Amino acid sequence: MKSLYESQWVATVVAIVAAALAWQGLSIMVDQPLIAPGVGDIAEAAWKNILSGALFENLWASLYRVFVGFAIATVLAIPFGFLLGWYPAVRRFAEPYVQFMRVIPPIALIPLLIIYLGIGEPARIFVIALAAFLAIVVAVYQGVWEVDPVLVRAARVLGAKETSIFAEVVVPATFPYILVGMRQGLANAWGSLVAAELIASSKGLGYMIMSSQENFRVPDILVGILTIGIIGVLMDRGLLYAQSRLTPWKD
Repeated sequence: MKSLYESQWVATVVAIVAAALAWQGLSIMVDQPLIAPGVGDIAEAAWKNILSGALFENLWASLYRVFVGFAIATVLAIPFGFLLGWYPAVRRFAEPYVQFMRVIPPIALIPLLIIYLGIGEPARIFVIALAAFLAIVVAVYQGVWEVDPVLVRAARVLGAKETSIFAEVVVPATFPYILVGMRQGLANAWGSLVAAELIASSKGLGYMIMSSQENFRVPDILVGILTIGIIGVLMDRGLLYAQSRLTPWKD
């Protein structure tokens, strides 16, 4: 039987091929290269961006922002999620704020971030970190909340201290949720990238997409979108592989 990891890779390849064929068919039917360029036109635009170095320059800028924002989010969100799930007082106080921030799109915060943080990297990274943070917090909190209470009561009956229960029962039981939250957080980080790079950016895949839109370069827009999607999927599959190795009982 194929592992979940192998199955996901096969499904990903099939989906990419199907999407390419569907787009090519749409391009032929529309017959408007400026609006729906064919796969060949997109490949040509990608090759030109590779040869000029523009694609790698923009990709590196975006990777830096996503990695830094995601790392900050992970370091802060995991302990906060545990606090939220384990301590009722913290949950009663903080959960309304978490739920409030979840429904606010990152792009809505840009005017305030420009005022408070300026137009440099801190504002861009903050948008990405916030998007990832909220997803991870909710997943960890949900994991703690769903720990089997029978296990906790049994540990207490056996005389285990609260710190031991937390470290030896709650954390291991929550670990799969942490990995799921990290996957969702990473997806949110990439999803908020374009919004983050609206903040006076001169490099990045989001900047590449927006500047291409201003000049009506649809193939370059699609190259930027596809690059974000491909890198995001590769990183997600990396986390999925880690999840399958670290939590094999969840396969």
